[in-house]
Amino acid sequence: MERRGSAKGNTAQAPTTGTQSPGAVSRGLIGVREAARRDKTLQFTALLHHLTPECLRGSFARLKRNASPGVDGVRWEDYAPIAEKRVVDLHRSVQEGSYRAQPVKRARILKEDGSERLLGVSALEDKVVQGALVEVLNAIYEVDFKGFSYGFRPGRSQHDALDALWVGLTSQPVNWVLDMDIQGFFDHIQHDWLMRFLGHRIGDKRILRLIKKWLRVGAFDEGQWLDLAEGSPQGAAISPLLANIYLHYAFDLWADWWRRHHARGRVVIVRYADDTVMGFQGRDDAEAFRTAVAQRLNRFGLTLHPKKTRLLEFGRYANINRKQRGAGKPETFDFLGMTHICSCTRRGKYTIRRQTAAKRLRAKLQQVKRQLRRRLHRPVPETARWLCAVLQGYYNYHAVPYNLASLRAFWHHLSRAWFKALRRRSQKARGLTWERFKRFRDAWLPLPRILHPWPSERFRRRHPRQEPYAVIPHVRICAGGAS
Repeated sequence: MERRGSAKGNTAQAPTTGTQSPGAVSRGLIGVREAARRDKTLQFTALLHHLTPECLRGSFARLKRNASPGVDGVRWEDYAPIAEKRVVDLHRSVQEGSYRAQPVKRARILKEDGSERLLGVSALEDKVVQGALVEVLNAIYEVDFKGFSYGFRPGRSQHDALDALWVGLTSQPVNWVLDMDIQGFFDHIQHDWLMRFLGHRIGDKRILRLIKKWLRVGAFDEGQWLDLAEGSPQGAAISPLLANIYLHYAFDLWADWWRRHHARGRVVIVRYADDTVMGFQGRDDAEAFRTAVAQRLNRFGLTLHPKKTRLLEFGRYANINRKQRGAGKPETFDFLGMTHICSCTRRGKYTIRRQTAAKRLRAKLQQVKRQLRRRLHRPVPETARWLCAVLQGYYNYHAVPYNLASLRAFWHHLSRAWFKALRRRSQKARGLTWERFKRFRDAWLPLPRILHPWPSERFRRRHPRQEPYAVIPHVRICAGGAS
């Protein structure tokens, strides 16, 4: 436990440590969290005083150093020398109500399917205030959010969602999987509905006005100002939390109620942002839910993606049932960059094999090849160190059990791309042989190996106890995950 400071002359002491970890938040936020846990209907009418200068400094320290600047053109290294003075002024303007948000700067990223993803880059001081407010609001909403919600939450990662899904689909009698994706989710968040959802818990009008400023500030797209009547800029620090709040009321609470009152069999739910995978014991439940959820989301201005939303036969008996009908092997689905495949262990026990999604692997290789062309005449040891870092980062995410073959394929194709790049450096370099290159490659590029434990082991270690409602029929699943 932290040592308590002296009570004398402590009015200027910081009530926060500037982090989002559950064990290192301000004493005031601990009280907020406890109050939110005790009363699920409590409305908080005084929250702005938790946005202290120390909270703003912590938010600035957590910003990415190499992030793109917003419309203000200010980068982290430019702001750091004057951060101490500016944070005090920024805190005063927020408390007095004179703070003005700046428009976001539109940026475009090419997606794997060839389409574009629109991002919104906020000004630096907007990022600071948004990050601090997220820390305050997390004290309330982390108590409210459902266990099957994993996206953009402190202490939860993509692998936690993947583990929960694996445990749910292998331990429960799942025969059908509904793979859902909301089309253009961040761009179609309805401001009126979002403010109504926030009003259930937030009664501080100053906090609500602050959020309205960021929602209605507009965007600059190639020098042209755009009025955004709906949506929350994807890329803003506050957007992930607002998205989770929106889906908590629009989907999570309703889906949990539906499976308790309408489902005849077991139901498994895992949601990461707008990507959701649900497992059903019976096909009737799956089809009924698919129809009901489309109507539910339409009410809040959201629609399911027609191509990315699929109902497929998947589970312990899918292979046998499809073979009897002559329908071939069970279909697969992608979730968080992993393709999930019905399979069996060497002893014939049912399991789910996960391997890197083919489009994810191809996209990463294309990105590496483009960078190799830009680094064509850089020193070879420098490029080798960069490739080593790329491989290690790739392994850190994709090195899960059953995925070794995919890791080896990525390692092999990356090696060949480097070999070709080295031979293009000069006329003399064309004499480089594959045998010589292999000795050089083996000295620099780490070999693939499995880094992650079995999902069931990690899931049960993180969630050793069952949820309080786990004894209710159709919901017998461990805590925090595929409930």
